[in-house]
Amino acid sequence: MCKDYVYDKDIEQIAKEEQGEALKLQASTSTELSHQQCSVPGIGEKYPTWETTKPELELLGHNPRRRRITSSFTIGLRGLINLGNTCFMNCIVQALTHTPILRDFFLSDRHRCEMPSPELCLVCEMSSLFRELYSGNPSPHVPYKLLHLVWIHARHLAGYRQQDAHEFLIAALDVLHRHCKGDDVGKVANNPNHCNCIIDQIFTGGLQSDVTCQACHGVSTTIDPCWDISLDLPGSCTSFWPMSPGRESSVNGESHIPGITTLTDCLRRFTRPEHLGSSAKIKCGSCQSYQESTKQLTMNKLPVVACFHFKRFEHSAKQRRKITTYISFPLELDMTPFMASSKESRMNGQLQLPTNSGNNENKYSLFAVVNHQGTLESGHYTSFIRHHKDQWFKCDDAVITKASIKDVLDSEGYLLFYHKQVLEHESEKVKEMNTQAY
Repeated sequence: MCKDYVYDKDIEQIAKEEQGEALKLQASTSTELSHQQCSVPGIGEKYPTWETTKPELELLGHNPRRRRITSSFTIGLRGLINLGNTCFMNCIVQALTHTPILRDFFLSDRHRCEMPSPELCLVCEMSSLFRELYSGNPSPHVPYKLLHLVWIHARHLAGYRQQDAHEFLIAALDVLHRHCKGDDVGKVANNPNHCNCIIDQIFTGGLQSDVTCQACHGVSTTIDPCWDISLDLPGSCTSFWPMSPGRESSVNGESHIPGITTLTDCLRRFTRPEHLGSSAKIKCGSCQSYQESTKQLTMNKLPVVACFHFKRFEHSAKQRRKITTYISFPLELDMTPFMASSKESRMNGQLQLPTNSGNNENKYSLFAVVNHQGTLESGHYTSFIRHHKDQWFKCDDAVITKASIKDVLDSEGYLLFYHKQVLEHESEKVKEMNTQAY
């Protein structure tokens, strides 16, 4: 009647009894340790700070051995059971759980849950999911609780219909972002309108929109937060910015082959000036009159993880179809040409590309690719993830197999995940560029 989702009553009763026993045990433990805050590891409660003692430091000095990561290292490689057309969720989960900074955040138990109902907190469930996937257990994991929470918090994704992986990614980030707001970290933000939670720290970039009046050349600038960049493809109803036939470019290590569109081509089109036309006149702040204008998008602030979404699913008044155009994408990507600070290098809508920018803070490394096979009506999602160094694996629900770099780069590509090679951090309010992500 209320459209809610329920479990089997017997299982629900058993769960309540077990939870009651756990609470009794926790209460007795907290009485003994009233001067400390402690709880079951991993559920995000606060712990007393561990201060190393002199004997411990000496022991560490005498035992400098660390766990080595070899080519046969499999911790973190764990399949996910398909619960009925849930491959769209599984492929995104694999990408998120192999996002380096997000992995480090959850595996170090940084989440502090302050929601009134922790059992409904998606961040708590993600924390549990990270522990499961990095436990070393080789058997596939069943993400039923994650699916249940997604159904509760994102009703449009509920049910066993095939959903869009990109739509799930945005919905998951949105719910995680909202549930992170109770974190201590999320509360510490210089701008009250900006959340400083782990999701925003990793995925949020700044997209700058410059609207230039054609009469007085006055520029109106707005900067909006974004979690991903959606790119048009050649062959879509939207007109595509054509490349000069036969012209070669070496941007981002991509050797342009006539007839093959690259990720850089798509980013060029995304950041090119666009004439809005006479039917879309805007009121100029300088002229105080309605004038024709041009609009240009650039990146004002780059995120730690850049996600690119190819618009392969086209829904128009005339038809619904999937665009299968192959798009070439590189292992390493330099976003410098698409920054707002690089606008002066644009002339007449064409980008003058530097031969070697040498700007390492804008360079990214590919670490995950989500693919879609099939048609709009009947399809299947898989993902490639970079485990470490050049070790790639294909994740097909419960099955994980070794993949080559060629397999990754030859794939069709639907969602591309790139991680910054160099991370920024503030030390005494001075930004330093000395933390290597890879």
